[in-house]
Amino acid sequence: MPEYKAPLRDIKFVMNELLNSEQHYANLEGAEDATPDMVDAIIQEGAKFCEQVLSPLNQVGDQEGCTWSEGGVKTPTGFKEAYQQYVEGGWPSMTADPNYGGQGLPHSIGLVVSEMVGTSNWSWGMYPGLSHGATNTIEEHGTEEQKQTYLTKLISGEWTGTMCLTEPHCGSDLGTLRTKAEPNADGTYSITGTKIFISAGEHDMAENIVHIVLARLPGAPEGTKGISLFIVPKQLPNEDGSAGERNAVSCGSLEHKMGIHGNATCVMNFDGAKGWLIGPENKGLNCMFTFMNTARIGTAIQGLGAAELGFQGSLAYAKDRLAMRSLSGPKNPDGIADPIIVHPDVRRMLLTQKVVAEGARALIYLAGQQVDVVHSGKTEEERKHADALLGFLTPIAKAFLTEIGYESANLGMQVFGGHGFITEWGMEQNVRDSRIGMIYEGTTGIQALDLLGRKVLMTQGEALKVFTKQVHVFCKENADNEQLKEFIEPLAAINKEWGDLTMKVGMTAMKNREEVGAAAVDYLMYSGYAVFAYLWARMAKVALDKMADGTSEEMFYNAKVQSARFYFKRLLPRTKTHAETMLAGSDSLLDMPEEAFAI
Repeated sequence: MPEYKAPLRDIKFVMNELLNSEQHYANLEGAEDATPDMVDAIIQEGAKFCEQVLSPLNQVGDQEGCTWSEGGVKTPTGFKEAYQQYVEGGWPSMTADPNYGGQGLPHSIGLVVSEMVGTSNWSWGMYPGLSHGATNTIEEHGTEEQKQTYLTKLISGEWTGTMCLTEPHCGSDLGTLRTKAEPNADGTYSITGTKIFISAGEHDMAENIVHIVLARLPGAPEGTKGISLFIVPKQLPNEDGSAGERNAVSCGSLEHKMGIHGNATCVMNFDGAKGWLIGPENKGLNCMFTFMNTARIGTAIQGLGAAELGFQGSLAYAKDRLAMRSLSGPKNPDGIADPIIVHPDVRRMLLTQKVVAEGARALIYLAGQQVDVVHSGKTEEERKHADALLGFLTPIAKAFLTEIGYESANLGMQVFGGHGFITEWGMEQNVRDSRIGMIYEGTTGIQALDLLGRKVLMTQGEALKVFTKQVHVFCKENADNEQLKEFIEPLAAINKEWGDLTMKVGMTAMKNREEVGAAAVDYLMYSGYAVFAYLWARMAKVALDKMADGTSEEMFYNAKVQSARFYFKRLLPRTKTHAETMLAGSDSLLDMPEEAFAI
């Protein structure tokens, strides 16, 4: 199993040199505590916890898994104790509202810690990760009484949270859900129904679990317009705020899964369980988007983590494993063979993982800064712009990063050859764990429809322009920089083509709406590669500027430029295929009659 080491130098590069976090935090309301020393201390301590506590439990969680009985769910050895350390360290409260026990630090700092937690042990990290979503939802939409009752406990980490959407007959199509909410005389509701695939739905790590549940009120409109949102605790709160008697909610079984065995994925039965309405009636899906958008950025981190963990493990192996000789002559003449890192194809796989991980980090941290501004920007104009940019980047981050993160995990396994298929090295676990990322919180196809249909075409391209204008300004400012020419020229070209392709897809969609679905995934992948091109060009500029000014870290910065060059030469050309296929039309997908699919 790879021994996870937090990539602190690259984390600091992205935060401090690429995104200028010190100035960013200075521009936020109420972020006075986010000083460079404070932020550095948080990241250093988070790294220690992830390296020393969580990473050793990653394979334990995979091999033991969770166990279910009528008494509840037992998590793998060490998970509960690690969670207690996490709570004692104050980590759940870091970015939460100080009025309810939080520390009020910017959300982008929390994403850095979430990256390290998720990469070191994704299964474990899902328990507190889902609590963040429940916290954000209650904070945004709950009453003051609900905040006092639930937020304080979620923020302290004494209680954890879940998101209960999916039912046996419906996944992403929530308009067909059947869970019922019958009003009670005391103003509460009786929740009845079954939810499936509920991550962290039952466990032994905290004394109570707060379920955020979608359900229908009597007489509610059909479809998504008739969905309401409810807080349904596992244990009913006592007047003093402690966890009281058991509510009528239970885990019916655990799902047997391909990966993330250390996280309890549950079938949850609500048998007239007492719940409290959160937000307005029939506006539950609107409120739940607060949770889902939190979860989508969190899921994007899984793509980053899969690439980073695969890269760390396969890099160490490639330096040590001896096989064959370099085609240009021995590089290890005293050994029986050369280390496999000298071979071009191994370099291809390692560099792909490297540029994916580092590009993903830049994208997620950029999105994290937009979250900060939405919450704490000083002007309405700043907050509005950040919200638009975040809305555009979220489906790209979630879907693109999980797709290429999974590809990277597979490459990490491939570097090991036959040893990658063996459990002890941990590479096959990384592949299995990361495969879920493309499915939950909305599949790649669902995210692609959100990006192309809802975000771009429904705004007549304005959502796209929020980003492409930034790219245009960057290219214009650096058009005369000879050192950056190899990056700026292709970036400017793809930025223009992006707009042209959007126009073409939009025109065909006006005649046939099926064209949106036919083009969506290719459009999203194209968009992801374009976003990465912008970020890698910016990283190359930072590195070149540092080297021009003189630095003791010449190798680090030169590697950034070489990584950018690899990205532009080897990965960005994939956009040519996506451009062609997104314009191929829906006929090749829909012309074949269903009967012809018969075997």
